[in-house]
Amino acid sequence: MSPLSDSAKEMLAKANPAVIATVRSDGQPVSAATWYLLRDDQILVNMDRARVRLKHMEKDPRVSLTVIDDGDWYTHVTLIGHVVRMYDDEGLADIDALSRHYTGQEYPQRDRPRVSALIAVDRVHGWGSQKNNDQPDGRQ
Repeated sequence: MSPLSDSAKEMLAKANPAVIATVRSDGQPVSAATWYLLRDDQILVNMDRARVRLKHMEKDPRVSLTVIDDGDWYTHVTLIGHVVRMYDDEGLADIDALSRHYTGQEYPQRDRPRVSALIAVDRVHGWGSQKNNDQPDGRQ
């Protein structure tokens, strides 16, 4: 059973701003803006092979992804999960899918190897119109 509600899936299907957090080798979290795609109940992200966060994921698969509703920044969903698969993005198919989703065009830089990661969602924390907890939200 998916931890993603239908409403969360609807929001995640859009090209919203997102930030991914990984765990450094010293245990400190680090975050970076990223593109993402919802694939079934998993999240696809893609990185240049030289990205440090790729090394973080290889050492520690725990990640979180916070997706902010582009139309209402108070509304966001944080997905807490882990990388279940990493693979070379042969032919740049995944980065092209991400780029088309966000820009409507294929990814322009074709000369650097890329790696894709699939993230399984273990838990979801929603806020704003995605609120799924009993914490006070500060709105009157």
